[in-house]
Amino acid sequence: MSFTEAIKTCFSKYFTFSGRASRSEYWWFFLFILLGNIVAGILDSVLFGAVTGSIETGPDGFSASAENNGPVAAIFSLAVLIPQLAAGWRRMHDTGRSGFYLLLPLLLSIGAALILVFGIGAASMFQHGGSFDRLFTGATLLLMVPTVLVLVISPLLVLWWLTRPSEPGANRYGPNPHEARA
Repeated sequence: MSFTEAIKTCFSKYFTFSGRASRSEYWWFFLFILLGNIVAGILDSVLFGAVTGSIETGPDGFSASAENNGPVAAIFSLAVLIPQLAAGWRRMHDTGRSGFYLLLPLLLSIGAALILVFGIGAASMFQHGGSFDRLFTGATLLLMVPTVLVLVISPLLVLWWLTRPSEPGANRYGPNPHEARA
């Protein structure tokens, strides 16, 4: 599949989460999105100026800066969000996995945030410095160490799955995209 074919296919299957997407379809569309974001960022910079902000804190003069997408980049990102998700979903199907695996890093991040918020929140219900306070804080920290490891590994695992070859022949999600075109 060529670059233009992949873009046409992904936009023609805007809301299609069923079926399979070949590696070339997914990665050409990924490249299109990457290049589109770069062009949109340049357009935002030219049309609206650089949208940045910086924060200075503390006596040591520590500073941090953050960049914010302008309107062109935001509109482009919204326009490609659903087809990007759909193409990734179909790509996971092509490797024989459920599309829900694409959401694994997001779901694990939400779980980690809940562990942190509720663990520290439960610890703060007890007297500060008490044994229960230390117990819940310690338990929260013990849960956070493996959680952080999983949060680092899960996006790499999803990336690995997205790069895997197509499952040969038809699978439960449909026919092999290479065989269907041939």
